[in-house]
Formats: sequence, structure tokens, C-alpha cells
Amino acid sequence: MMKFSKLFLIALSVSLFVSCSNDDSDDTPKGVYDKGFFILNEGTTQGTVSFSSNDLTSFTKDVYSIVNGNDILGKYAQNIFFSGDNAYIISGGANNITVVNRYTFKLITKIETGLKNPRYGVVKDGKAYVTNANTYSYENAATGDTDDYVAVINLATNTFESKIDLNSTANRVVLKDGKLYITDSYNDKLLVVDIATKKLDAPVQIGLNADCIEEDNGVLYILKGGFGNASELVKVKIADKTTSKIAFPESLSGAGFMDIEDSKIYYTVGSSVYTINTNATAASTTAVITTPATYVYGFAVNDGHIYVAQGNFSTDGKAYIYNLAGTLQKELTTGIGTNGFYFND
Repeated sequence: MMKFSKLFLIALSVSLFVSCSNDDSDDTPKGVYDKGFFILNEGTTQGTVSFSSNDLTSFTKDVYSIVNGNDILGKYAQNIFFSGDNAYIISGGANNITVVNRYTFKLITKIETGLKNPRYGVVKDGKAYVTNANTYSYENAATGDTDDYVAVINLATNTFESKIDLNSTANRVVLKDGKLYITDSYNDKLLVVDIATKKLDAPVQIGLNADCIEEDNGVLYILKGGFGNASELVKVKIADKTTSKIAFPESLSGAGFMDIEDSKIYYTVGSSVYTINTNATAASTTAVITTPATYVYGFAVNDGHIYVAQGNFSTDGKAYIYNLAGTLQKELTTGIGTNGFYFND
């Protein structure tokens, strides 16, 4: 049942920071949900999406239901990515992607073919590239750990176009210079996909337990840990695929999430948040924040704030928002399985 646990892994947040270009002379909001951030709640039977204004004065717990009535978002809401005026909400348990206007949250359509346990998505030149866990080991012992793939979605028509077989496990993904870089905690390699040829390049050996991945100035930063494993930060220089590593001390075992903002790496261990510079050669053991969250299930750093999610699965979760000095700015009651923050500026 090795791959089955991916539905419940400390996820991601690989947060996507996608900006919408506004005319400098017109700062008028494009809709109710402009100039704020979405909070994704995984759910058990169906996911939900919460919304807060950037100034934290306005909050809506379940914007999708408010806007779209009885339509169901889908269970195991996993990730949100943006393209143009649209937001795309991946629901792993429903095998679909719900497409909404990112400013009004009005339903546009649902992509319901070509997906099997979809996880994370990125966008390039009108195409979305979505990792799919496909079958799990408990379902198919023979191929469950080798049948993951990337679904290619045409965003002009919101239809599945093709797939790229990975012959391995896959989860989080970033896109840089026409290449997909994909991690999975059960895969000891960083997968590299050329989207022009739709073929795999040579992978990079990084070891097991890799999850969060970010790119900054031509370097991939990959956090390893989770569930009590030894923690490590792997740096991969994209130009030549050379690697370097920062081994964390035993006191920081089980690192959970990572994000990068202004040349600083922020990472979580247990309920605490730590930070180092991107050029650091050692981990920090001094927490900048120790949060009330007993199970951190989502994390992001954006525009001078740190966002931490408490993942509850029988009651509503919480979102804690701090400034970079570690002062709590806001506590929000969100939804079941709060797992990510997505910024709609």
C-alpha cells in the first residue's frame, strides 16, 4: 500500500505565485475575489475553497458553494493553478479539474477525461501539465509504482490532449525553461521532462523522501523529510544538474514544507517555521515562529507574510497568518483538510 499514502502525505505546498497583469492606471478589482488569496480545503467527501482579502479584513469560508450553488467541487481537492482569468482546481478523488473565473469564482467547465488521481499542475504556452498518480500499489502491485504520468491539457478548449508516461512515481512539479521537474517521496530520483518532445531527460539522483520543490535563480531546492525521516535540503543547479546538500540535525527530523521568498528559504518542522538564506550551507535550528498548529498540512510565504494551515479531518481547520517577524496577524477558521494557499493578485 505504499503509494496509497500519497493522498494523505504532508502535501504541498508548493504554492503557485501567479500574477495577473493590471493596467497601471486602473487598479479597479476585476471581481469579488481579486486582490486576495484562496485557501484550499481537501475535504473528505468534497473539497471547499475559502477566500481572504489581502488586508485580512474580509473572509469567506466556502466561496465555491456560495457562487455555484449545489455543484460539488469534488473530494480530495489537491491543488489550484492559474492561467489568464481562470483558476483550475484539481480534485484527486474526483479525477477532475474544475475551471472557474479566478475573480468571480463562477464555474466555467470541468475537465473530466484523461485524469487518474491528479495531483499538481503548471502552465506553459496555453497548455497545463498535470501530474497523475494513476493506480496505487494496493490496487495494482505489478505496475502501481511505475504507471504515473503527466496529463497535457489544452487550456483553449479545456480538454485532455495527451499524456507523458513517467515509468515511475510522481507528485509535485515545477516548470523552468521548458522542462518539468517532478518529485515524489517514494522516488529516489528527480524526474525531468522536456515538454517540447514530451520525453524524459536523464533523471537526477536525489534520494527518497523528497517532497516540496521550488526554483529560484536557476537552482532547484528540494526538501526531504516527512513522517519522522531524516531531513535534508537538496540543491540542483539546473544548468549542469550538479547537486549539493544540507543535512539537517536530528532535532529537525521530519521536515514538512518549504517555500522561497526574497532569497530566503522557509521550512517547517513540526509546528515551527525556520528560515535560512538560499546560499546557506547549514540549517537553522532557531524557529522564527512556533504555531498553534498541531498538524501542519499547508504552508506558504508571500509578500511579507507566512501562512500556516492546521489540517483537521473531522472538524474545520485553521489558517494562521504571520508577518515575517513572527507576529500573528490573523487566525481563520477554514474547512476540512486545509492544505494550501494561492494568491490572486
